[in-house]
Amino acid sequence: MVRTLDDSGAVDPWRRRSRRGKPQMPLWQELPLLLIVAFCLAVLIRTFLLQAFFIPSGSMEDTLLVNDRVLVNKVVYNMRDPQRGEVVVFRGTDQWVPQVDAQPPTGFVDKLGRTVGDLVGLGRPGEKDFIKRVIALPGDRVSCCDDQGRVLVNGTPLDESAYVLRDSPLDVPPNPEECRSRRFEEIVIPPGQIFVLGDHRQVSQDARCQGPVPIDNVVGRAFAVVWPSDRWHGLPIPETFASVAPPAVATGGAAPPVRPTPDGGVVLVLPIAATLSVLARSGRSRRSEQRRLLP
Repeated sequence: MVRTLDDSGAVDPWRRRSRRGKPQMPLWQELPLLLIVAFCLAVLIRTFLLQAFFIPSGSMEDTLLVNDRVLVNKVVYNMRDPQRGEVVVFRGTDQWVPQVDAQPPTGFVDKLGRTVGDLVGLGRPGEKDFIKRVIALPGDRVSCCDDQGRVLVNGTPLDESAYVLRDSPLDVPPNPEECRSRRFEEIVIPPGQIFVLGDHRQVSQDARCQGPVPIDNVVGRAFAVVWPSDRWHGLPIPETFASVAPPAVATGGAAPPVRPTPDGGVVLVLPIAATLSVLARSGRSRRSEQRRLLP
């Protein structure tokens, strides 16, 4: 360390104090402040960018299992509409019957825990929150089934063997008030709406009997399973949807295809990574400053 001496050879005390800088905040004061900042960041991310959702039912098995947690990109549909094959979280309309009974909180601790969990995106879903796979878009013609029992979208049969492991039976007659049958009459999806189905067709209550979902009701795209840790995986669009013909438009032509990104997390990875990088650099800078300021 360079020591500044005055004419008499003694260390200049003013220069020594200036090198030490301002006193550091003690840990017992700094830790609550950091926790408050982290909580505020979590609330902001949950509100505008990213939210974790708990899977309460088996309607998407085996893609999603009960008690899985998925990350949902809440900003991607501000830039584009949902695409076929994506797994989306949405609020059901009045026609959609809740698949899970929402138990009211009991006691102060339970209410506080649920409130905090909802704020940071770790709470249980509401009774009108659903997660399904997008099968058809506005203007699409969708029906079931062809001679092999497959769903048809604009006349193109879907190969759903990669994600539908338990399909509904073909011998059950279709009923517009029940989703027990695999078969349903062809419908044209109205403007501003999407047709969604669960991957576990035997138990899923979906658009077959409850109708299409307004795009405005879509909360975001589920793009990854993050819990339990041994089930960490992405939720890409199955390849079969790439072969679906676009719907015919009024002019007799075809609507131009939209090429979605392979996953829904790219728009979130960059800002989050940048934030973490800034925090890490700040921490390193502070530790380095502390080392330099030691007498």
